[in-house]
Amino acid sequence: MGTALVSHEDMTATRLLWDDPECEIECPERLTTALERLQQHGLEQRCLRLVAREALEEELSLVHSPEYVALLRGTQALGTRELQALSKQFDAVYLHPSTFHCARLAAGAALQLVDAVLTGAVRNGLALVRPPGHHSQRATANGFCIFNNVAIAAKHAQQKHGLRRILIVDWDVHHGQGIQYIFEDDPSVLYFSWHRYEHGHFWPCLRESDADAVGRGRGLGFTVNLPWNQVGMGNADYVAAFLHVLLPLAFEFDPELVLVSAGFDSAIGDPEGQMLATPECFSHLTQLLQVLAGGRVCAVLEGGYHLESLSQSVCMMVRALLGDPALPLSGPMEPHGSALESLQRVRAAQAPHWVSLQPQGAAPVLSPGTPCPEGRPSPLPPGEPEFKAAGTQAAAALSSLLDQLRLHPTPPVRVAVALTAPDTGLALPPDVLCEEGSLPQEETQAWARPHEALAQDEALAALGKVLYLLDRILDGQVSSGMVATPVPAAAATLDVAVRYGLSHGAQRLLCVAVGQLDRPPDLTDDGRDLWLHIGGEEATAPSMFRVCVPLPVTTGGFLRCVLALVLPLAYSFQPDLVLVALGPAHGLRDPQAALLAAMLRGPASGRVFALVDEESTPQLATVLARVLNGEAPPSLGPFSMAAPEDTQALMDLRARLEPRWKMLRVAGEAAGSDSG
Repeated sequence: MGTALVSHEDMTATRLLWDDPECEIECPERLTTALERLQQHGLEQRCLRLVAREALEEELSLVHSPEYVALLRGTQALGTRELQALSKQFDAVYLHPSTFHCARLAAGAALQLVDAVLTGAVRNGLALVRPPGHHSQRATANGFCIFNNVAIAAKHAQQKHGLRRILIVDWDVHHGQGIQYIFEDDPSVLYFSWHRYEHGHFWPCLRESDADAVGRGRGLGFTVNLPWNQVGMGNADYVAAFLHVLLPLAFEFDPELVLVSAGFDSAIGDPEGQMLATPECFSHLTQLLQVLAGGRVCAVLEGGYHLESLSQSVCMMVRALLGDPALPLSGPMEPHGSALESLQRVRAAQAPHWVSLQPQGAAPVLSPGTPCPEGRPSPLPPGEPEFKAAGTQAAAALSSLLDQLRLHPTPPVRVAVALTAPDTGLALPPDVLCEEGSLPQEETQAWARPHEALAQDEALAALGKVLYLLDRILDGQVSSGMVATPVPAAAATLDVAVRYGLSHGAQRLLCVAVGQLDRPPDLTDDGRDLWLHIGGEEATAPSMFRVCVPLPVTTGGFLRCVLALVLPLAYSFQPDLVLVALGPAHGLRDPQAALLAAMLRGPASGRVFALVDEESTPQLATVLARVLNGEAPPSLGPFSMAAPEDTQALMDLRARLEPRWKMLRVAGEAAGSDSG
């Protein structure tokens, strides 16, 4: 099972036939440039290419009225003046004799992708389409959008494939009000949108784009709006939105399919969005979504009008869909104060509907937004100083991305495993390497000498494999690895692994130790290693680099620990190597261990080294190898609320750590104290 790429050259046919500065940014080059970059990076060749088909009119009618479809069908015979006159009846729309054909192809591409994923032909995929769709409503075109591609795909998944829970993630910089209107009373579709809002002053200037618009009737709580009230949101803000809002709700909802309205006008350099998230951020966001729904992720292109930023962001997303490690995130991982205020307002609005957001502490009172002005503000013209500054930042970020691609090439081997003894119970993917190498015995003995537990032949042999594989990860030959070690030597092996990694190239090493594995007392807090122990008797933080938390007893508690502590710490620390050690009595079920390893791939840019004890089941070793190889972890099972004592312990620990690790923050500062 691979990744599908769905498109059709005919979708470049529709174009603006008259002068309209508002609409000219939606151009055919948006598709052609993205496809060229995918080819240049060798990504298109690794995908299963599907040629888009036209959606049938009965499929369009899943969302749109027959009268509206007939109106669009009639545009094929209209001249330029008639098309221009009809276009003026809509907001920010242009029509072309090919619009009906192109829009049917765009919707059909989304349908093909959903069918391919839900029938198991592929694991995930991207539909590169135009015109976009998320603003389109039942009987009206809007904001360049003709048919609502993602909404049609969701209805199709419900009716043809019988799905009962679909998550739609809309990261376009504009609010997808069309999708919201279609599903706002439907509890089977959870719709999440972040968007530039500026207290209602940014298009589409709707009161119902604010945080307190949460759905209607049976759909209360299934519409989640995250309004950005300032421009300039960047990587830390986007990742924080996923960790503190989207993912807690998504795990509780437990979707069977994830649809992404993938608009890249939320990326750096775009004249519409004026945001600062770099292309590699979308690789991280995609990886975070791939732990849901068994990895069934279908992305459909929406906006994106800076051609280089758009095309590189598309490439980063496709890399993640293919299972490649994400590149390191650039810039400081500290959310803006304005972003934190928005996150807290969303959590306050959604808390009555989702137990995963309770309790949340004191929340600000939601105020009605500022009344919206009429019309759609134009982007800053190219001569404006702010636009020039944003263009300079975008050029620097995109140049840095190309440097990163050269400095961090994808390792030849994605995952290597080393076992102390052959195990016929393993069912590894064919591209996972079973490593036989070992560090020379004399060198291994030198590292083992301080530890009596490593004197035995079996423990020494396992340590040699650990250090050999660590070398291969640190020199870029292997991305991730896993080694089984004898139980009596687990703590000593981990100690040596940490020291070896720090002395052989790791600049920042995150160690996540689960079970009976204490931090070596003589390791210094020099800021190069962060030790997180899951499974201690109480939540403590002897220093900012030594953190201990009890293992939560429920699914909800475990998820809260991962999303509200482990990942914010990891993204704040920005390690270049993560050690995940499952020690004696670690207490994790296989799906929990798999989820933990899978979600740590992002902060470490894929460099995750798992240590498991020899007594672990073959099933655990298999599932860990699979998630390190880019596959989705198995489901955690039914959601259960976090125990009050776990929640309180986590809140106290976060309060202690927040001054140093900014990604832990959720509540914003007082009004007017934006840190960004």
